[in-house]
Amino acid sequence: WDEGPHLQSERIERHRERALELLEAGKGYRCYRTREETEALRQQSDKALRWEVLRLPDEEQQRRATAGELQDLVRGDVRYPPEALDDFVLLRSDGTPTYHLSVVCDDLDMGITHILRGEDHVPNTPKHIALIEALGGTMPTFGHLPMILGPDKKRLSKRTGAASVEEFRQQGVLPQALYNYLALLGWSPGGDLELMSRKEMAELFTVERLIASPAVFDTDKLAWMNGQYLRSLPLEELMPHLLPFVEDLGLGEADRGRLAAIELHRDRAKDLRELAGFMTPYFTDHLDYDPELCAKFLTDPALPAQLEELARRYQALEPFDLEAIETTLRELAKEVEVKAGALIHPTRMALSASKTGPSLFHLVEMTGQGATSRHFAHFLTFLRDHAQPAQEAP
Repeated sequence: WDEGPHLQSERIERHRERALELLEAGKGYRCYRTREETEALRQQSDKALRWEVLRLPDEEQQRRATAGELQDLVRGDVRYPPEALDDFVLLRSDGTPTYHLSVVCDDLDMGITHILRGEDHVPNTPKHIALIEALGGTMPTFGHLPMILGPDKKRLSKRTGAASVEEFRQQGVLPQALYNYLALLGWSPGGDLELMSRKEMAELFTVERLIASPAVFDTDKLAWMNGQYLRSLPLEELMPHLLPFVEDLGLGEADRGRLAAIELHRDRAKDLRELAGFMTPYFTDHLDYDPELCAKFLTDPALPAQLEELARRYQALEPFDLEAIETTLRELAKEVEVKAGALIHPTRMALSASKTGPSLFHLVEMTGQGATSRHFAHFLTFLRDHAQPAQEAP
């Protein structure tokens, strides 16, 4: 928009003014029926009885009988049956304007040339066309967009994705992903192109590519698209959206350098909340280890001594870089005559309380020398406190 915002509630006097114009021109009339009487007329099966009070002129009856036709930008030719031009209220008995009057007055005053709205407004359009003609306005071009359905192909509900922008933000959806996904509900850029910036979408948009069939809100597709943006956005664009999710991890100004660890995890996360969860080990000195996940480690009597030696070597390692970290672990594995994996897996658990994650050596480097030592100490205590006897082979 390039003006406003205009609030409909602040324009009520203008809406009343235009209604009085119609009344004075004989294009509107005062109705003195009660609500009950009006509803009774609407329930009549014989449509002719509904207009007996009005005694419509022959030409008006003919106009209504032929109804109307609309060239819709999205749906092509749309024909309206005679009953679509039923009389409708402009001003209520308390003087407040109805939606029909308000929206038409505002569109005319603001010089609106194109009206794109949901297909649920299709029944309103003949009323608005009649009002625009009566008010002497220039007819805009109408286009009715498809409704958004849930995966069950029914009207979108809270259960199937109907949510506010704030709710999507709380779920960890990036605004870039949500904008991109919503743009594709009812429009296609052509080909297989799906991931686009706002600038690209604006350049590619044409009315001809609007889709008339209902769009299905697919939460899995949104999650996929969100993951794509998590992987591809420059770190400086991603950080403002991620920081609110890591604030509860005790992140201080001195810790912000640890956020570079995002690069190790963003390929695995589907939303900001999950990505923040992957960051927990970098901002937590004391991790909670799950005995079930650690069952294999708890039955290895040699493991605590091996990890204690690895921790000692890492504490003394200089420089503490990727190559030295990997070499140290592999040399120790060779010395104690185990495969490197026998040290890699418990070390990952010690540093992240997880069996999966990025390359261990990147994880150790990013965790840092001091935090690595603290995690090893806590994990060794856990192993000794929960040690289980080794099971005998059958």
